[in-house]
Amino acid sequence: MFLSESLGLNEKGNLTIGGLDTVDLAEKYKTPLYVMDEELIRKNCRLYLDSLKKAYGDNGLVLYASKAFSCIGVLKIAAQEGMGLDVVSGGELYTAKKAGFPMDKVYFHGNNKTYDEIEFAVSENIGCFVADNIGEICDIDEIASKNNKIVNILLRIKPGVDAHTHDFIKTGQIDSKFGFAIETGEAFDAVKKTLSCKSINLLGIHCHIGSQIFEIEPFVEAAKVMLSFMKAVRDETGVELSHLNLGGGYGVQYTKDDDPIGYDEYIGDIAKAVRKLAEKYQLKMPKIIMEPGRSIVASAGITLYKIGAVKEIPGIRTYVSVDGGMADNPRYIMYGAPYSAVVANKADQKADRIVTIAGKCCESGDLIQENIALANPEKGDVLAVLVTGAYNYSMSSNYNRIPKPAVVMIKDKKDRIIVKRESYEDVIRNDVSEE
Repeated sequence: MFLSESLGLNEKGNLTIGGLDTVDLAEKYKTPLYVMDEELIRKNCRLYLDSLKKAYGDNGLVLYASKAFSCIGVLKIAAQEGMGLDVVSGGELYTAKKAGFPMDKVYFHGNNKTYDEIEFAVSENIGCFVADNIGEICDIDEIASKNNKIVNILLRIKPGVDAHTHDFIKTGQIDSKFGFAIETGEAFDAVKKTLSCKSINLLGIHCHIGSQIFEIEPFVEAAKVMLSFMKAVRDETGVELSHLNLGGGYGVQYTKDDDPIGYDEYIGDIAKAVRKLAEKYQLKMPKIIMEPGRSIVASAGITLYKIGAVKEIPGIRTYVSVDGGMADNPRYIMYGAPYSAVVANKADQKADRIVTIAGKCCESGDLIQENIALANPEKGDVLAVLVTGAYNYSMSSNYNRIPKPAVVMIKDKKDRIIVKRESYEDVIRNDVSEE
């Protein structure tokens, strides 16, 4: 009914998450408020781990893509579940360090890692870099040599697969800021350059075709391209690559119109293609790595708001304004991301009023959703926007000097803060006052 198994109704007709009343949570912690269900996060981690083990035995690794939602509390959960970690910045790596995440299971991505970030990662003995350009390969080799270390890397390859998703979140085609293209020969140049580096150990290759994808075929096609490239590398250089990272990007259900395929089905079908091609090309079965992020945390989260002004423009639309907006969820203004929403204190009532949910930022485009049906929204009601566990807190900002919301985690019907709400003092903390 509410897109996530975490959600339900209580005897008051209020929306619940993890068995707790969302209206009570909004009153206790104030709004806007991110709320996460720990049990569902752990369940999703286990689903991936079990599916990968079923498909590849012990020859697989699941990395949590921490860009979806990175904080110490969530990374501790991922570590406890036996996940690896995908980081894309020094800040994400530092968070992993503070969470006590095993550094040998950390993979460092990104299209423009700074020299300082590479030095930091080498000093922490991370498991692997995913290299994106020749300059980065040279920097890694130089820094590793300076520290008398041999550093593992994967090369990010563009498989040239159209993932049928929004242009902003397609990353596998040739016209992308990420990775090395096969068609132009730069991928092979990167292989040769890496093999010439004395302080680098080339483990394998990586690809990522995009995000929020509902079809299996693009993933299978990408796997075929990657295995074919691995064969070409072996045939030309004599080096057989041992690792294949197939990225993430599996779609989640944001609205009733979304129809995601079971992640175990994705993994099973891809495994069949990989095994078939490895046998055909006489390659050893590579270690398979996957990087789910959104599909681990998205459905486990909601955002609670207080409704303020309700402004009806006759014959045009009705604006329902909330005490948050693009500062805590920029995805709609960025690329029209769809969401479902519920008036939490009227969750048992029929949603029959078509409205536009507006944020409080000083931008006409600060909207969370347009033409959505809600149950008679009124000033003072609590609005819940569903499936916001991914790319909401992690993309939040202090635009208009709005403090970032708190994050509450639910476990065993008990709530706890995992990220404190910012104060106005936090917002100005780094300002320098000149006398």
